Amino acid sequence: FDLRTLVGTNVELVTLRGALSETPSQRVYENHEKESWHTLARVDVAALQRGANWQSAFGCVTVTMPGVLGSNYFGGQTIEVTGVVQPPKGPAAEGLFDYRTYLRRQGIYHQLRVENTNDWRIVRTNHSPATPPVADRFCNWAQKTLQRGLPEQDESLRLTWAMALGWTTALTGEVSQPFMRTGTMHIFAISGLHIALIAGIIVALLRFLQVPRGTCGWLVIPLIWFYTAATGWQPSAIRSTIMMTVIILGWALKRPSDLLNSLAAAGFIILLWDPQQLFQASFQLSFFVVLSIALLLPPIEKIRQRLLQSDPLLPPELRPRWRRWLDSPIRFVTASFATSLAAWLGSLPLIAYYFHLFTPVSLIANLIIVPLSSLALACNLGSLLTAWWPWLSELFNFSGWFWMEAMIQLSDWFATLSGAYFYVKAPGVTGFIIYYTLLFGTVTGWLLAPKRRLWTAAGAGLLAVAGLVQWNQHRSDTRITVLPLSGGDAIFADAPGRANDLLIDCGNESAARFVVTPFLHGQGLNRLPHLLLTHGDLRHIGGTALMGKEFSVGEILTSNVRFRSAAYREIVGELELSPRRWRQVNRGDQFGNWTILHPATDNRFPEADDSALVLRGEFHGVRVLLCSDLGRPGQRTLLEGEHDLRADVVVCGIPARGEPLGDALLDAVQPRVIIVSASEVPAQERATKELRERLERRGIPVFYTSDDQAVTVTLRSKDWEVRTMSGKRISPVGK
Repeated sequence: FDLRTLVGTNVELVTLRGALSETPSQRVYENHEKESWHTLARVDVAALQRGANWQSAFGCVTVTMPGVLGSNYFGGQTIEVTGVVQPPKGPAAEGLFDYRTYLRRQGIYHQLRVENTNDWRIVRTNHSPATPPVADRFCNWAQKTLQRGLPEQDESLRLTWAMALGWTTALTGEVSQPFMRTGTMHIFAISGLHIALIAGIIVALLRFLQVPRGTCGWLVIPLIWFYTAATGWQPSAIRSTIMMTVIILGWALKRPSDLLNSLAAAGFIILLWDPQQLFQASFQLSFFVVLSIALLLPPIEKIRQRLLQSDPLLPPELRPRWRRWLDSPIRFVTASFATSLAAWLGSLPLIAYYFHLFTPVSLIANLIIVPLSSLALACNLGSLLTAWWPWLSELFNFSGWFWMEAMIQLSDWFATLSGAYFYVKAPGVTGFIIYYTLLFGTVTGWLLAPKRRLWTAAGAGLLAVAGLVQWNQHRSDTRITVLPLSGGDAIFADAPGRANDLLIDCGNESAARFVVTPFLHGQGLNRLPHLLLTHGDLRHIGGTALMGKEFSVGEILTSNVRFRSAAYREIVGELELSPRRWRQVNRGDQFGNWTILHPATDNRFPEADDSALVLRGEFHGVRVLLCSDLGRPGQRTLLEGEHDLRADVVVCGIPARGEPLGDALLDAVQPRVIIVSASEVPAQERATKELRERLERRGIPVFYTSDDQAVTVTLRSKDWEVRTMSGKRISPVGK
């Protein structure tokens, strides 16, 4: 039976039997400078056990587990593993990675969460492989060879493994971030750079030994395919190897080569093998980059030649000697820059769509880091080829380590430059069409031809007018997004004008790192003007330091209540050292469209939740009340202190004691929509059955972030709506 039929959308404890489709890999996460290792595996399921009964089943499942699985588990083995099976969740909020769609593109509809290594068992069968696959053995040997003479726990060594062998475990968030922000992350994908360099070195060596051209081709092609297999058949490596195979075949057979023809042939073969590759970000990026180089480089090269052209009537010997000396370096650097520019222009909207980044610095960074990566890769290849002479292999390792360390330092430096990168919103389909039409049409001269100039100008004018009309329609919109966190809260109010944006709480450090930060980056936020901390709960404020580091928070707002939380006291202590960034607010204070309703300066409660800041905002006549984790004592004080609490939308969290939104408070607020920030874990943050039933009896829409993921309220001048990541949408009539 198909797992989609047997399990469906249920969440249940099961035991699966099947074969490991590949050797389990590891991922490393850093928290407070401590590494946390997790194992990721894929199992082709053959049977499923519920209770004592086994059922035949089929389907592929991805398995995740904290910790590291032993090296005795490798691809092809039959195993039994126990854990909680469930469908993968979609993105929790807009701009976050859609893991569910990513897996479905690969035919995977369920994931299994395993607690520890005790839940795994190897099942010996006649078909079980006795030894790990050749690729695993090669990678283990290569890692040991590349480590000779170098310390074990070394960032540069790990990145060397990542670049030369495709060992993605090394690419943690902290390590890879500077490379992402400088547009140089591509050096760690087994791609055209790697394959071309390896093929070039082997061809040069064979030609030096006077091996005929045709024989060279037939020797090089199997070797680059072996390298692709040895590094785990990564999709980017397969694409590059297919393209290089087509190019080498043409060269060996003395046939003229054409980059566009080679690209088309490679694309056809890859999509014939796996049509789903079309939807992979790496496929789109690599093909668009090569296509851009093929189409944009010739016209850019013409401009470059025109700019560098010297006076043809002036004899070379009459030119200054320093000019003649600089000719070759200048031509080399400008040719490299032209290639970098063509690739950058071609990948610009795709980088913005998938990574929400605009990286001007990559034009310069790639000119330096790509040649350094070629030197490092050449040293790595030299180390592997001389592995039987340890002293020589070590020399190559030292050299490769030096170049890798230089790349790390340079990427860090480039990322700190002013204007090096910006986070941007993902463009839509219309934006893609307009951008590529204008880019290719302008650079190739098609749109600027004399017969088309008038039409081009008219079209550009219409686009500008349409853009201005759309911008004018939405420039006064306000979007309030309640983010789903594990037990904490974070609410982002995207008001007109970046200076009025407000983040209310940021969750704990983990939530801030993996949910809040990528969400804000996806909104194109580079600086956070205001951060309001409602109370001292660690699950609400634990990520404050990270927010300051990522977004240069302009102003932090708190109440004057002194909470017992150590994290809160630390934050206040730092704010006391920079009072210009700190603003204390209490009942009656206003900032922007927001008014503080609770607590008053003299309010004191035994529970921190009851001292949480309560805000009310008014946008286009629609009121939004944010109650945080206010418990019953805090609610009573709020009712006593405010005579008009009416609001169209009310947002609340789950207090540590009691329930949120008591009946008396709801009677006073008279909301038309209720949003409850809740989560399944920890248990005390769940929306109880009693709470759900009580709110349901009100007969108004209620949204729970534990069920619906992020909930966004969009307030426009004429109407407003509520939309969730789970697909629900309502538009209340009137205001």
